[in-house]
Amino acid sequence: FRLMSAAVLLIAATGAHASSFVVTTDTIVRALDASSNATSKISSSFHDDKIVLAARDDAASFVASKGEIRGAHLEGAFQHIREVSPSLNASDAQLAQAILAI
Repeated sequence: FRLMSAAVLLIAATGAHASSFVVTTDTIVRALDASSNATSKISSSFHDDKIVLAARDDAASFVASKGEIRGAHLEGAFQHIREVSPSLNASDAQLAQAILAI
């Protein structure tokens, strides 16, 4: 009886982990897709914008430092992008990555 109970518990636990893995994977994929869409929108919209292009070095420092280094050119580009595209819902990290992709 104990062996049978242990087997049932093991099967139930395995099912719960598999379900949790699927939910986690789906969440990550959706987040990456949203990030990719935001990056491509920004990259295509601002590829010849002087304010944004001037922020590339600052964007590289921002990304490399995981947001710790925030240069004046990058801050200006963030403000400019958000003024020009107020409906764009992108984090600072997504904006910096998009600037690098230009």
